[in-house]
Amino acid sequence: MIQMYRPGTSIVHRMSAGVKLAIFAALAIGLSAYPHDAWSIGVTVIGVCVLFVLARLPLRVLAAEAWRLRWLVLVLGAALWIFVSPLAAWISTARVLSLVLLASLLTITTRMGDLLGVLHRMLLPLRRLGVDADAVSMTISLTLTMIPVVTSFAGEVRDAQRARGVRLRVRGVVPLMVRTLRHADEVGDALAARGLV
Repeated sequence: MIQMYRPGTSIVHRMSAGVKLAIFAALAIGLSAYPHDAWSIGVTVIGVCVLFVLARLPLRVLAAEAWRLRWLVLVLGAALWIFVSPLAAWISTARVLSLVLLASLLTITTRMGDLLGVLHRMLLPLRRLGVDADAVSMTISLTLTMIPVVTSFAGEVRDAQRARGVRLRVRGVVPLMVRTLRHADEVGDALAARGLV
């Protein structure tokens, strides 16, 4: 779900990473804590979509982000509809959708290096407690950058299976795991060669 940075000149792009992270965190906390009803959560979803427009991102970007969440929304919504109520299903799925779209907007409009720089500065005071801010920042950086890489691997494996006329099955996970583990080994070797591990 975590997307790569897309350059832009919008007000959202121009905000500093620290301010943007604080605003988005406050929005996420408010979205999670507020006791929504059917109307307020609808307004919230529209508000998040307006932020994408404010960031001058093409509508296809918003549509692609929402499409990536389709299974999460369907499974969560169906389970809540069956076991709780239709209203609970709407509120909860819309809340999750809004939160993930906010996170996507943050990563799309902010360079990962800037976000990690803010995180590193936030972790520095914890050095007194034995927390290695450099190691934590690097770990988070590697984790975040691996997500799009693994996603691209999954797309390549899926395309290769379709080209061979092979139906998509659980066994298709095996080549994906092999490619991911091989890539992880290469990253580990590169870090070791630079004396970072």
